[in-house]
Amino acid sequence: MNERAVYEQIRLLGPVSRPQLAAATGLSKPTISLALADLERVGLVKAIGRRTGGAGRSARLYGIRPETGWVIGLDVGREWIRAALADLSGEIAVREDVRSVGADGSTGPAALIDRLGRIVDDLAKAADGAVTSIVLGTPGVHDVENRRLRLAPNLPGWDEPGVTARLARRLPAPCTIENDIDLAALGERGYGLGEGVAHFAFVSIGTGIGMGIVLNGELHRGARGAAGEIAWLPFGEADPRETRSHGMLESVASGPGVVAAAKRLGMTGPITAKRVFDAARAGDPVAAEAVAHEAGHVARALASVVALLDPDLIVLGGGIGGHGADVLLGAVRDRLEAMTPLGAPRVEVSALGDDAVVLGALATGLETARDLVFARAVTEA
Repeated sequence: MNERAVYEQIRLLGPVSRPQLAAATGLSKPTISLALADLERVGLVKAIGRRTGGAGRSARLYGIRPETGWVIGLDVGREWIRAALADLSGEIAVREDVRSVGADGSTGPAALIDRLGRIVDDLAKAADGAVTSIVLGTPGVHDVENRRLRLAPNLPGWDEPGVTARLARRLPAPCTIENDIDLAALGERGYGLGEGVAHFAFVSIGTGIGMGIVLNGELHRGARGAAGEIAWLPFGEADPRETRSHGMLESVASGPGVVAAAKRLGMTGPITAKRVFDAARAGDPVAAEAVAHEAGHVARALASVVALLDPDLIVLGGGIGGHGADVLLGAVRDRLEAMTPLGAPRVEVSALGDDAVVLGALATGLETARDLVFARAVTEA
């Protein structure tokens, strides 16, 4: 459809003139004029001024009407809910972070669904209630048939059948549930280090461990949506039966794994992963040894990723992968290089920080919202 092709180029290039649209789409100038007239009539684009200067007449410029659709992106973790509202141009209008655990300590699905509903209601006010699409990122794998999450031990109770259906009923617009690390990979593809990279992996290391995979520029989910669940790689010496709920690699290389290693090595007092990394920065030899153990676990996991996927780039994120990079990254690179006979890919730290999942959710929701808004406008015309 000519109108859709023109609309997409206005979105990508705008403010843009008729001659520019003709060059970008390959359509004739009369066809461009007809498409613009139709798009203006249904309220999807508008004239936003003229380009002056140079020889000849000034050119009228066109842009999309970003307020015709709104998207909410949500990142739901054990500690925090991060949320954002964006218009169809991708401009973020509202950003909000709240604790996942309620003031009364409630953590079950009912309490979290209520909290998510109130967050969405608050964000929707800025869009006058006209939310088109909601995308929610969570740990684990969304079992669409049974409407529950699987492999998500950090969200207790979300493996109950029907829990995601209850969430959908509470929200004011269609909601898509995606794996949070898959969304982080899409955030990197759209806004971060993965932009323009054909094959890359986003590896998050924090409370848990996960990976999002982009191959040929597209997210790779696998047959059951579980591609990238590297927490279950058979690493470490733990009994697989004892780590079935959270995975063998996660048991040794996540935040709790770092804490356990520091305790085994003799670190005393209240220990958190943050304290271990802070102490390593300050020169504490026990903490430095715990971080060295972590670098070894991460490098071995990444060597498996390289052997299977041969990516151009690996992006590290999460509380450890991102915030601990200054004491971790060099050792991971060196060890990975020694394990990969054809040479290691680039290993970098995400610049998106805690926003990677939310940005990926918005990018995913915007694709859906633009389709819905365009189809609705054409139908109502």
